[in-house]
Amino acid sequence: MAISPAVLVTVFGILGDIISFFVCLAPIPTFVRIYKRKSSEGYQSIPYVIALFSAMLWIYYALIRKHAVLLITINTFCCVIQIFYISFYLFYAPKKEKTLTVKFVLFVDVFAFGLIFVLTYFLSHGTKRVKVLGYICMVFALCVFVAPLGIIRKVIKTKSAEFMPFGLSFFLTLSAVMWFFYGLLLKDINVALPNVLGFIFGVLQMVLYMVYKKPGTKVLEPPGIKLQDISEHVVDVVRLSSMVCSSQMRALVPQDSAGMEATIDIVEKMKGDFVKIKDDKEVFAISKN
Repeated sequence: MAISPAVLVTVFGILGDIISFFVCLAPIPTFVRIYKRKSSEGYQSIPYVIALFSAMLWIYYALIRKHAVLLITINTFCCVIQIFYISFYLFYAPKKEKTLTVKFVLFVDVFAFGLIFVLTYFLSHGTKRVKVLGYICMVFALCVFVAPLGIIRKVIKTKSAEFMPFGLSFFLTLSAVMWFFYGLLLKDINVALPNVLGFIFGVLQMVLYMVYKKPGTKVLEPPGIKLQDISEHVVDVVRLSSMVCSSQMRALVPQDSAGMEATIDIVEKMKGDFVKIKDDKEVFAISKN
């Protein structure tokens, strides 16, 4: 018994929703690291701002197109989680990055979306509105897939994949496969086409991650200073001071009585320093006992 296209559309749509749900959660490890470091320096907010913009467009498109409930549900969740990510990033971002992110959000998610809404809602009607809005969604869906590639330069330059989220790349690739078949069966090129390039970009990101991946390194804490170690260092300093005194005394050859007196003064000073160091050694030894 053949499975009807309508059933397949629903199946791939639900799978797309589930995987896209994990796509939205994939950056969580990144924000855990930001929380531990108490700084978002080194990370970029662009992917999250673009993802928010894209989700807003897809909700608008689904409402205009109709019969696309699965697109509305996942993109609503995506909007909420992206707002959380951006807010979290801003909280720990340096002043310069914070300013740039706020400007980018206002320009893209407020001004650009508002402009698109006004132009498509009031200047176009019916199928033309759906077609124009579909093309716009398709372009910015590609931006979502391309946005993580902005860190490729940093990855190649530093030869480290620390700032390339593998989980996000993996789930984006898997999601692209599901949404491609969903759009293909629904005969909606605006959904299907971006996910072809989404799959290609996702695979490319995973390849780069595997190439530049390095074993995790543990930050070493400075070792504690022990009294025994201090005492041993004192002994070494005393021995070194003795050697320096001996070498300097051998190098001093007085030419007259004034030179002789200067030499005696120097020797007496060195002996005083030596006695002081020796006393310090005894203090440390007593403290140790």
